[in-house]
Amino acid sequence: NFFLYDETPDQTRAIEEIKAGMESEEPMDRLLCGDVGYGKTEVAMRAAFKAVYDNRQVAVLVPTTLLCDQHYRTFRQRFSAFPVTVDYLSRFKSKKEQTETIRRAAKGEIDILIGTHTLLKKDIGFHNLGLLIIDEEHRFGVAQKEKIKEIKKSVDVLTLSATPIPRTLNMALSGIRGMSLIETPPEERLAVRGVVSAFNDELIRNAIEREIERGGQVYFVHNRINNIEKVFSHVRKLVPDARISIAHGQVHERELERTMQRFINKEIDVLVSTTIIGSGLDIPDANTIIINRADMIGLADLYQLKGRVGRSNVRAYAYFLIPSEDILTDEAKKRLQAIQDMSYLGAGFRLAVKDLEIRGTGNLLGHEQSGHIHAVGFDMYIGMLEKAVSELRGIRIEEEIEPRISLKVSAFIPEEFIEDVTLRLSVYRKIASAKNHEDLDALIEELNDRFGHMPLEVQNLLDVMKLKIMAKKLLITDITDISGRVRVTFSKNTQVSGEKILGLYNIIGKRVRFLQDGFEIDVKNLMWDETYKITKEALEKLC
Repeated sequence: NFFLYDETPDQTRAIEEIKAGMESEEPMDRLLCGDVGYGKTEVAMRAAFKAVYDNRQVAVLVPTTLLCDQHYRTFRQRFSAFPVTVDYLSRFKSKKEQTETIRRAAKGEIDILIGTHTLLKKDIGFHNLGLLIIDEEHRFGVAQKEKIKEIKKSVDVLTLSATPIPRTLNMALSGIRGMSLIETPPEERLAVRGVVSAFNDELIRNAIEREIERGGQVYFVHNRINNIEKVFSHVRKLVPDARISIAHGQVHERELERTMQRFINKEIDVLVSTTIIGSGLDIPDANTIIINRADMIGLADLYQLKGRVGRSNVRAYAYFLIPSEDILTDEAKKRLQAIQDMSYLGAGFRLAVKDLEIRGTGNLLGHEQSGHIHAVGFDMYIGMLEKAVSELRGIRIEEEIEPRISLKVSAFIPEEFIEDVTLRLSVYRKIASAKNHEDLDALIEELNDRFGHMPLEVQNLLDVMKLKIMAKKLLITDITDISGRVRVTFSKNTQVSGEKILGLYNIIGKRVRFLQDGFEIDVKNLMWDETYKITKEALEKLC
């Protein structure tokens, strides 16, 4: 036994349950639910070792390059005394290095391959895959997980999560899949103290200075990539003597890797980042996390972020910063209340159950969780049923506007950017289902981290989606480029006042022409970026 610590009782039980599952005749599909820092990775490594001992290969699927890098180091160190070959696939490797790794995996020269969504590419093959480990399960869709399982129908699957998505938890609680729980904390572990507060410079300054004074480090999370540099400058002004750096998905991979290594080596006091750091990073000296606009982040992600601190025997603090409570949605209030109430050790599973209550079981059959049902999703079916019942009762249902956007721009996801067709369709669905600009910003962050620099066509697609989101809000039915004029047509139910529409003359000038059911903008001789800018400004003025 090369494990440095004594196993907790729950770890021991989980190991036995997983071992039994791997030895059964049926392929194992088990959820391992344990709080952050409770030793899920160690249990997963035991399962991986058993698979390798049985002459099977192991694939470890993780959501981010940072977690991939950390797991690679952890697995390699853990198995250094054994003849086990561990390697990884992520954008931290060059194309040449990735090709060589893929070749070795197919030849059976790699025992454990750790990777991001790169593992889902169609050219990835295994010589004898026996176990798939999925870490941070709530960050993946069913389509991605099923894609891996297609490689080998007999593959065992072990899913790790502190706060599983409601759909998975519902499946586990209803017995559709097996579940192991780790509820006993490591010795001397202290609960993280959570504080919900309005954005306050003095609170931020005091929290950072107090942590640095006791020899610790701080995460400052801001999940809006478009103004994170401004937030970075603001934090630097608040604590000018601190060593501060920045990390997000658009930073070049080598620079990002260097920054994280410097943070691990305690050469950085404060790391300003997006939620890219929310996945499984284990840095014992980081014991304060400040999360800006916590109301815009989902419950599972909030809990994962909170779990980045308090991974030693030192008391840790998590500050959830919000704007005025008056503008919070009811769901945001419930999320923040839940995470504040459940600040005891082992709250992760209870929090996931609470998430199940707040959000429901999810689209059990629909495209947001499956990606395989090409007819009607469960939520859409329920919506159609409710509409039919209402019509039978004589209740009039207002049609939801689905704006038609037809502009002269090349906007799509190139095959070279995402080779796998299923994954590409999944990303299209995510873009189409974005309900606001925050959803799109989070998606941009995810795309940059998973696939690297976005080509122009994808950026154009996201720009078009931004216009569509605003159009939906304004009850606009069409935005169409007709012979060098962008025509904007309103629904008869639009709430936009004539005064606001006439006010467009002040920002567009003679380019705008007013119509009975909308307006049009002269974009002759304009490039797409100028056309987009002027159309976006017009819609923003009306919102």
